[in-house]
Amino acid sequence: MTTATTPNLCPRCSSPDISLVAESPVPGHWVMRSCSQCWYAWRSTEPATATDPDAYPDDFRLTPDDIQHAPRLV
Repeated sequence: MTTATTPNLCPRCSSPDISLVAESPVPGHWVMRSCSQCWYAWRSTEPATATDPDAYPDDFRLTPDDIQHAPRLV
């Protein structure tokens, strides 16, 4: 198994503010990343529709305006 290339943008909101969350206990199998703007998280072994901004479904994308005006659950 191999990990996908390091993404430059969040698949859901296209933010460049992504961070490494976890790595596989077996080196090189997978990594998990998260976006600090929309809180989307994904593992490198998921399909392109979950990891690639160009393949992520339009119906689930978020814009900066969507994020700013999202209802807050408290």
